[in-house]
Amino acid sequence: MRRSEAALGSAVFFALAPGIVAGLIPWWLTEWHMEPAPLLLRLAGALLTLAGVAFLLQAFWRFVSEGLGTPAPVAPTEHLVVGGIYRHVRNPMYLSVLSAIVGQALMLGQPRLLAYAAVVALAFVVFVLLYEEPTLAKRYGAEYEAYRRAVPGWLPRLTPWDGAKIPPKQ
Repeated sequence: MRRSEAALGSAVFFALAPGIVAGLIPWWLTEWHMEPAPLLLRLAGALLTLAGVAFLLQAFWRFVSEGLGTPAPVAPTEHLVVGGIYRHVRNPMYLSVLSAIVGQALMLGQPRLLAYAAVVALAFVVFVLLYEEPTLAKRYGAEYEAYRRAVPGWLPRLTPWDGAKIPPKQ
């Protein structure tokens, strides 16, 4: 896949997946109505939301630039993506989306978004365990297994993984 195709496919997937999960549904649940909340909580929520979006954009860009593909299962990457934020955690997109939802909950003073974030988190974990990890193991073999052993799935490493122990794809 050419980089331009990967970028277009990733942009479409970005609008459809995280755009709906972290944008449209939270709006539908709250209509962005702000309930009373302390200013410090609102500021923390805004920072968490911005950080989530920034990390999500970086993770998506990695799929285009490093993987030459998209995060969408219908147009997967040609190469396993292990650079950038992926050196700290295997599931930065899911964590970024959850950060954006929790950040919106704090910013808007909307506890229902925290309940929604819990449901989304459960769905992410189930998807990763039942589909994503087996699919990546089948597609990338020993390369993915080495990465999986070195980089945690959900709690980021403080120091970036150096990637030195990944065997080449066969």
